[in-house]
Amino acid sequence: MFAKRQSALAAAAGSPPAGRGKPSLKPVLDVLKKPPVIAGLSGLFLLSAAALFLTVLGDPHAGTPSARVALHREEAPPTPGPTGFEAFSMGAMGLYQDLTGTGDPSGAAGGEAVITLPDGATVAGGASYTAPVQPASPLPKAPIAGLSQPGPSGPLPMIAPDGRVPAQAYARPFRSNGKPRVALIVGGLGLNAVTTRAAIERLPAEVTLSFVPYADNLQSWIDQARAQGHEVMLEMPMEPSGYPDNDPGPYTLLANGTPDDVEAKLDWLMGRATGYFGVTNYLGDRFAGSDTGMNAFLLILRQRGVAFLDDGTFQRRPGAWARASADKIIDQTQSPAAIIGALNSLEAQAKLRGSALGSGFAYPVTVEAAARWTAGLEQRGLQLAPASAMTLRPGR
Repeated sequence: MFAKRQSALAAAAGSPPAGRGKPSLKPVLDVLKKPPVIAGLSGLFLLSAAALFLTVLGDPHAGTPSARVALHREEAPPTPGPTGFEAFSMGAMGLYQDLTGTGDPSGAAGGEAVITLPDGATVAGGASYTAPVQPASPLPKAPIAGLSQPGPSGPLPMIAPDGRVPAQAYARPFRSNGKPRVALIVGGLGLNAVTTRAAIERLPAEVTLSFVPYADNLQSWIDQARAQGHEVMLEMPMEPSGYPDNDPGPYTLLANGTPDDVEAKLDWLMGRATGYFGVTNYLGDRFAGSDTGMNAFLLILRQRGVAFLDDGTFQRRPGAWARASADKIIDQTQSPAAIIGALNSLEAQAKLRGSALGSGFAYPVTVEAAARWTAGLEQRGLQLAPASAMTLRPGR
């Protein structure tokens, strides 16, 4: 056995090992011919081709530099609740919609026209204030004992048992020096903090200030005005032409209102604050023609010892505890030149008749012009008086 095996090894010596000759692809081809392998390779080829196509042709910006940024969208601010201004105007009163005094390049409220006054002061039409702050000349703090009583919506003015009346007790004291008197009412206050504060601080204490009853923090504004020295009034919204499209607010005194309706609305309006010597109208040309409404209105004011000063619309109709009507509205045209012209006309009327009463709205240009104009009145031979000094008792 051993010899046979050794002979076989010797015979095979020097010959190449089996299977190490020329390489053959036959085994590989045999594998590739199997159906499962063919299907797998076909799928791999299709995926590779698709990836190549998308890489090269699918992105038009392939190969260009790129960057990613995080975007954050701000949330819309919450809608604020209605203000006193919105309640008063009901979205229809343009008079109260622009208190900034900007927007008219022609020299109106926002223009840059400059007017020189006789004393050398100048007035521009912008929204800034350059008139100096006036020194305070305080009036007694409201309420004064004995001049108010509880009402359904707040304290109501009343004649004190000793005969004192709000029309006198809350008025700014005045003593004539014999010169012609001129008085000025600036109204529409309490809705805009900037213009209200400017009117309180920059107008002389003798200028009467009139406040909107719907204003927020009304009593605080009145207290500040009296602390500076101004006597104050409240504005009564009255039915105008064009009502209800032209709507002064939910407590408007209506021409067809009954005496009870007028009284109920006055209880709310007059109960908003204390410290006013009188009231004035806001609009009201239609209400002025109502005998029923006007008689009820004036009777209540007389019974409560309150004065009524109108803007000239009511043609000096008698009534209330004391009465006066403005001779001129000074800012029907809101430009420095027009307002100074109206104030000069008021001054001329005072010199001719001995007294004159003007009224205006708290536009920035009005406040600035009035502050500059009043500063030189004494040198021009006039005396600045509070509006209460222009009132007369009925029958006098």
